[in-house]
Amino acid sequence: MKSSYWLAAACLAASASGFAQAGFKPIEIKDQELAELRGRYVMPGRIISFGIVMSSTWRNASGDLIGAATSMQIQAATVKPEFYVSTIKESGNGSTPTLGTGTVIGGAGLNSTQGVTQSVRAAGDGNTASNNVAINVSEASQAPALLPSQGQALVAGQTITGSNGAGSVAVSASGGGVQMAIQASGNQGTALQQVAQGGLLQNTRLLGSANVVNNLTQLNVVLNNNGRSAGALDCNLTQLGALRISGY
Repeated sequence: MKSSYWLAAACLAASASGFAQAGFKPIEIKDQELAELRGRYVMPGRIISFGIVMSSTWRNASGDLIGAATSMQIQAATVKPEFYVSTIKESGNGSTPTLGTGTVIGGAGLNSTQGVTQSVRAAGDGNTASNNVAINVSEASQAPALLPSQGQALVAGQTITGSNGAGSVAVSASGGGVQMAIQASGNQGTALQQVAQGGLLQNTRLLGSANVVNNLTQLNVVLNNNGRSAGALDCNLTQLGALRISGY
């Protein structure tokens, strides 16, 4: 009996020694796997309202303004999420801007990027351009009141357009997302903003001079500050505690 005990102890010591010599070998996690996990966890029922607002505008040297704005708001009672689009038009002083003569080459890869992509390329003088992304997270005891729908509802496959002296704008729903495209008149340039397939693209090309371009995408998230009961939140920790080795 005693010899069996020491034999078992010797086997365990030899095994421990073998593991110590081998050392700890960590398993590398690939970036692609981490990307699927990072920032993905939110307590169930915590988000009570989600909204997105997009706008793109182009003002030329004469003061003419063309653009569009779109918005969507989702809550628990929302049956069918919809984007509502409004075109933006303003007239300037009537003078004709100098024809844009600049050239911007390349950039084909911008349409195939992932995540958030922002680009401004200019071949003119005196231009101002901005690409902005804002994320607003707040807490409330209940979802905010739905804002009245403004503009025209955008459905899949549809394009809403507008034009004036500054150029033309087209807002379309395709590829599971929304795209805003501005073609400035007088070869002044182009602006593109789109949200689709988990990515955001803001791309501006300036070929003329004295233009002002703005792209903005804003995400609004409201979290419920009336947390669940302590028992509901602690359920997972309680189950893990039961798995501990006695005395550990």
